[in-house]
Amino acid sequence: MMTANSTTNISYCSANATICDGTSCVTPDDNFNQVLNVVLSTVLTILLALVMFSMGCNVNIKKFWGHIKRPWGIFVGFLCQFGIMPLTGFVLSLIFNVLPAQAVAVLIMGCCPGGTSSNILAYWLDGDMDLSISMTTCSTLLALGMMPLCLFIYTKMWTDTESIVIPYDSIGISLVALVIPVSVGIFVNHKWPQKAKIILKAGSITGLALILIIAVVGGILYKGSWIISPQLWIIGTIFPAAGYSLGFLLARIAGQSWHRCRTVALETGMQNTQLCTTIVQLSFTPEQLSLMFTFPLIYSIFQIVFALVFVGAYYFHKRFCGSPKTDFTEPASEIESIPETYAQMNGGFTSNEKSTRNTNNTIIS
Repeated sequence: MMTANSTTNISYCSANATICDGTSCVTPDDNFNQVLNVVLSTVLTILLALVMFSMGCNVNIKKFWGHIKRPWGIFVGFLCQFGIMPLTGFVLSLIFNVLPAQAVAVLIMGCCPGGTSSNILAYWLDGDMDLSISMTTCSTLLALGMMPLCLFIYTKMWTDTESIVIPYDSIGISLVALVIPVSVGIFVNHKWPQKAKIILKAGSITGLALILIIAVVGGILYKGSWIISPQLWIIGTIFPAAGYSLGFLLARIAGQSWHRCRTVALETGMQNTQLCTTIVQLSFTPEQLSLMFTFPLIYSIFQIVFALVFVGAYYFHKRFCGSPKTDFTEPASEIESIPETYAQMNGGFTSNEKSTRNTNNTIIS
């Protein structure tokens, strides 16, 4: 590249030019973005594996198997996760007429399994923790088949025009790779439950770090992606709110108890945005990423905002309007098991100091 000096009217080559003949020069390709892209992909993969490993550390095999033997709650969650969410994403993409690459990003988000943050929020909202963890685990495993199937069904109107190609092989490899850390985490929790609690807390921090890294490094790599169309902002706002609302409604129609309705709502609206970002990063070209990379971040922001609003409203209701509404239609055996479920929440969400203090008080009394 030749650079002209306006005062002397003399052209000169860049300092890093490799070939210069006085009239033109050749500079080496700037591979900074390419290297950064590889680094981002590697870091995302490692951190996501750690997050999924910590999710596995949250699974109690006996309680998980208990929900498998009585799968109605999980089945309702399955309908919400792979029925309501992909369909909602498809409808929103059509209504707001987004670009094909952006529509695919919206649908990938809708087809993702539930996120691990839903387990923490279920604890705060006095939800069914065992059901929450079982639903997250099942949706992650079922995503191996359901996610490619839903993408195949709902993206046909955009992929038929050949404007964008869905890399099913990359998506499949990413999903299969998740099974390993989840399985190892389940084994660790079975063999060393106390250590699993520590890993679970570390995994929550890792999940937050993953979102921050995605935002910062992605902003450097795909500067154009931060020029976000109003349609994506609107979809990113409506999508999680629709997930929470429709999940709660379907669970209630299915006859689930109030604490289970709250759990299913969280599992439906709270998607695994880290997984979505990693799949998008590993599967599409830089040109496509500049159009779709920011949507998982938008969704992540609003799913957390709405969830915190729900938590605040729930605690306001508990404090000023009495205890949560009791569902007298649920079986007596389930009502009796609820206090035990609340009292014996997964220890990864409570401090060891608090648990020790409660134990000492019990012994003294």
